[in-house]
Amino acid sequence: MAVIIKYIVERKGVEKMTFTSKKEADAYDKMLDSADQLAAFLGASSVTLDDEQLEELGLYLASNKEVVLNLFKGNDFLPESTPAKSKK
Repeated sequence: MAVIIKYIVERKGVEKMTFTSKKEADAYDKMLDSADQLAAFLGASSVTLDDEQLEELGLYLASNKEVVLNLFKGNDFLPESTPAKSKK
């Protein structure tokens, strides 16, 4: 019999993702925290999006953090660095 350790990332009572590495689970959890913060930030602006759109946009921006940071540094968006699709 094998013993397998799994790390489950859960949000609002919903299982989001399962990992075999604590480091990967922590990184994903941190990305979800960033997505929540981005959604709240965008929701406080004059941008009119519903809650689902705010959540999806926050998740998209957080999951493409490196691309977004490079854009803020003034670097061009390169098609080779295609952003990741958001996961619901």
